[in-house]
Amino acid sequence: MASAGKEDNEPYDDINITPMLDLAYVLLIIFIIMTTASIQGITVNLPQASAAPSLAKPKTKAVTITADGQIYLDTYPVTLPELEQRLGQYKAADPELPVVVKGDAAVQYQKVMEVLDMIGRLQITQLGLVTQKLVK
Repeated sequence: MASAGKEDNEPYDDINITPMLDLAYVLLIIFIIMTTASIQGITVNLPQASAAPSLAKPKTKAVTITADGQIYLDTYPVTLPELEQRLGQYKAADPELPVVVKGDAAVQYQKVMEVLDMIGRLQITQLGLVTQKLVK
């Protein structure tokens, strides 16, 4: 009998964490419900935008230079003088004409500089150079 009494008075070596996990799950569910309820509770009457093309953002023109030096305006092959003429027409219609230049990594630097120089002569100020994001 003495040995049985000693076993009853020994301290526990393990802590039962099940009730703590239950409490954590309940708190997590309450947090999720409160967060989504506060976001969904805001109602706003949004104004309607007109579908008029004058309010639309101007269409960006893409100039692509392939590895062999061929120049494309959007998807149409052009020569440098044709590109200058067409961009000049687009610039006359829209003074804020945005242009992006996509040059192949293997293209000669001189070809890209000719295109950039021509864009500078047309006084196109909204110019972007497209690059590829470096993935590490």
